[in-house]
Amino acid sequence: MPEIRVLDSHVADLIAAGEVVERPASVVKELTENAIDAGAHTVTVEIQNGGMTLIRVTDDGCGIAPEEAQTALLRHATSKIRSEYDLEAIGTLGFRGEALAAVASVSRMELLTRRQGDPLGTSLTQEGGRVTGQEEAGCPVGTTFLVRDLFYNTPARLKFMKKDAAEGAACLAAVQRQALAHPEVSFKLIRDGKQELLTPGDGKLRSAMYAVLGRDLALGFAPVEGSGEDMSVSGFVSLPTCCRGTRGYQFFFVNGRYVKSKTMMAALEQAYANQRMVGKFPGCVLHLTTKLNAVDVNVHPTKQEVKFGSERQVFSAVYYAVLSALGADKSRPTVTVGAVAPAAEQGKQTSLPLHDFTTPRDTGATAFQPAKPEAAIPSVPGKASPGQDVPAARGGGPVTKGGEAAADRPAQAVDFPVSAQRDTPVDRFSVPEERGREEKECKAPEREEVSGMQPETPPAPVLVEEDAQEVPWRMAGELFHTYIMVEQGDTVLLIDKHAAHERMNFDKMRAQDYVPMSQILLSPLVFTPAPEEKALLLEHLEELDRVGFEVEDFGGGSLAVRSIPDFLEPGDVEAALTEIAGKLTLTGTTGLQERRDQVLHTMACKAAIKGGWKNGAQELEKVVRAVMSGQVKYCPHGRPVAIELTKNQLEKQFKRRS
Repeated sequence: MPEIRVLDSHVADLIAAGEVVERPASVVKELTENAIDAGAHTVTVEIQNGGMTLIRVTDDGCGIAPEEAQTALLRHATSKIRSEYDLEAIGTLGFRGEALAAVASVSRMELLTRRQGDPLGTSLTQEGGRVTGQEEAGCPVGTTFLVRDLFYNTPARLKFMKKDAAEGAACLAAVQRQALAHPEVSFKLIRDGKQELLTPGDGKLRSAMYAVLGRDLALGFAPVEGSGEDMSVSGFVSLPTCCRGTRGYQFFFVNGRYVKSKTMMAALEQAYANQRMVGKFPGCVLHLTTKLNAVDVNVHPTKQEVKFGSERQVFSAVYYAVLSALGADKSRPTVTVGAVAPAAEQGKQTSLPLHDFTTPRDTGATAFQPAKPEAAIPSVPGKASPGQDVPAARGGGPVTKGGEAAADRPAQAVDFPVSAQRDTPVDRFSVPEERGREEKECKAPEREEVSGMQPETPPAPVLVEEDAQEVPWRMAGELFHTYIMVEQGDTVLLIDKHAAHERMNFDKMRAQDYVPMSQILLSPLVFTPAPEEKALLLEHLEELDRVGFEVEDFGGGSLAVRSIPDFLEPGDVEAALTEIAGKLTLTGTTGLQERRDQVLHTMACKAAIKGGWKNGAQELEKVVRAVMSGQVKYCPHGRPVAIELTKNQLEKQFKRRS
């Protein structure tokens, strides 16, 4: 058996540092937490090259005494814990006495500090955990840490660092979380000489949200205020209509500490049950305040995971506070009705768009899920003539005078005649080049009046039958406008038309000769993703360009989209790019083809027909042919596209055989 030895102190320090300092963002987090504990009112963070070459954190806190400067860099040296009983009620952010020692052991660090009332301050330099010099120096009140060449002495950790853009985005996210946790502190982040964040520090959470999330996003949040036994919940939550495709905008804080809590997340999302779209997640900035001894913050090295004394009590407090906030919101969602002409043009003919690849059609439900029953009536721009029904957009039901839903029939999209339906003219089963050829061969059928309006009927393309010969199956119909029924011998197949069409799109897009058609927007579409999402999208511009996106950095944490794929609507761009960023996060450092496949998964899904849409028989038959020929078996996500039901199974259900 090998001899057991005590590790060298330097090696032990490096191992300990690996638990606390994972990347530059970890250094930023620990140093800003120390600044807050020191009573700072302003904190300035400056990074270069994603924080790998320089991290400078300056605060105006209480400072460090000259005789304690070296002690502060030792392991388990802290001013916040005196005895074991202090661990039962921890109210400070940094308390373990490991942060400075861990950072110092893997970098070249400089410390400049002065206390209020001291004529001079202290300057201390160290390298790899060893002090190389200390002297008096003139400096302002407070503390400045300069961390250079992070992981210079640990190449094993250095090789796992991501690109500067990704590491810088993580540093920005760390400062943003601190700004939302402590709105009374003004935070500034300077990245490669450019200011990217500045919060006012006025103590108002709404002000911090404006600076961190941006004005447009912050306006979509409703205030939360609730209190119960021994705990209170405050902050803001997004309205159901402002939910996003990822959980990137969920911020939970416990006693001023940013945490990742599955209990609080579950309570938040449960409060939105039946009020948000499937696949969308609410955003929040929620502060939970409870007794210090009711939560254990010492269960994880990074202190981002906590343990509550009563998980049930925390769940209830968050759930009911959020539910009350959503119920108190009286705002009414509005829908833009694209098929209705403005009031000045009510007498003119209205042409229906020929290409509409992502608009839900004839779903039989409104395009939004209101928070309360009385909010279910959408407001319609323009003014219809008295008694005239106005077709609602994107699956909304018809509305009459004053926007009230028609009482004599359920909410559903207006049924256009077969020759004028938006379903049949558009062939969604060809790549963009093929669609362009078919449009030139279109014929215009006769116009028909629909609901008091005179739409200009879009031309129907000439569809060429793929295979005129007999096939050993029969398309028997469609269930719920989602599942196609196919009879073959003694079996019945139910085909998920969305999953099958998604696979067909994915295979076409993945082909080497596929070149997407890109449409240039008249004005760029600007949106603000999460910092990590923005860094990932900018890092994979080549993959985005291959599928028709032209994206560039707009500054201020925003992105500008100048071109999009022709099958995508501008209103779906933000959701699509956010979903793509989420999938790129999972792929990490995998190969180019794997990352491109993740992008194509999203694009294939957005371009596919959706469950609930009405489609023509020829469209459905193309899906069936692809499945029955064995060309399509699974969707890009691995879900089956068809299930089989035999005649024997049916006869057993009807008791025709035992």
